[in-house]
Amino acid sequence: MLAQREENIADREFNFTERDFQRVRKLIYQRAGISLSDAKRDMVYSRVARRLRAVELRSFDEYLDRLETSEDAAEWEAFTNALTTNLTSFFREAHHFPILAEHLLKIKKPVSIWCSAASTGEEPYTIAMTACEAFNTLKPPVSIIATDIDTNVLATAERGVYPWERVDKLSEQRLKRFFLKGTGDKAGQVRVRNELRSLITFKPLNLLAPQWPLNGPFDVIFCRNVMIYFDKQTQSAILNRFAPVMKPDALLFGGHSENFLYSTKAFRLRGKTVYELSKAHSE
Repeated sequence: MLAQREENIADREFNFTERDFQRVRKLIYQRAGISLSDAKRDMVYSRVARRLRAVELRSFDEYLDRLETSEDAAEWEAFTNALTTNLTSFFREAHHFPILAEHLLKIKKPVSIWCSAASTGEEPYTIAMTACEAFNTLKPPVSIIATDIDTNVLATAERGVYPWERVDKLSEQRLKRFFLKGTGDKAGQVRVRNELRSLITFKPLNLLAPQWPLNGPFDVIFCRNVMIYFDKQTQSAILNRFAPVMKPDALLFGGHSENFLYSTKAFRLRGKTVYELSKAHSE
């Protein structure tokens, strides 16, 4: 194993030292709150090396010096995008969406939803589809704000165009109701219908930003499979900021491997990775 690792290091285009790795870890933590484990060394090298090539620099040291000593917003954005992991699919963790549908029908209208890690759009579009099905209309009384720190994936989400394999597990009924099939040079692709897209506003947002450019309070917040990238202190800070922008009867949806109760007393568990405000915060 050690011999294989030494061979991989020898094959690298750029020198990548332990100091370089620790500097990257520090910078992405300060910028986005992302906590990179030791196991992410190869991933960090691969993704940041692409930035070195893009800006025509020959060393990690030089590149990281440039980041630290400048306010090059475009390069900071590219650096953050490079180290953000985006794994998503339509109706991922499907048990959440019947709970969402039931909640939408019970609460006061109109409904305001925040999807705080929109990635390439599958999650907010799934939320929109659930709302349309719950109210049996393509114009439900629902508005969705979909945010992400990664501007590249947000651009994909806003386009709403996906290869066929991203939707081939959806039912025929959902495909016909919510998507348009591409033809000609667009064959093999689908596009989300405009009615669904009109329910969603996409905007970039860093959960660590001092202020969130959002108009709450919200009836629902989705923050699934996001906290796993943060340390406990950062998790606690973000979760405690969610509580004041939620309505008293609002729901917070987390990911299957996350337990928010270890990080905050602002919420109590309502169901499988579904939370509501604790009594002290809902009054």
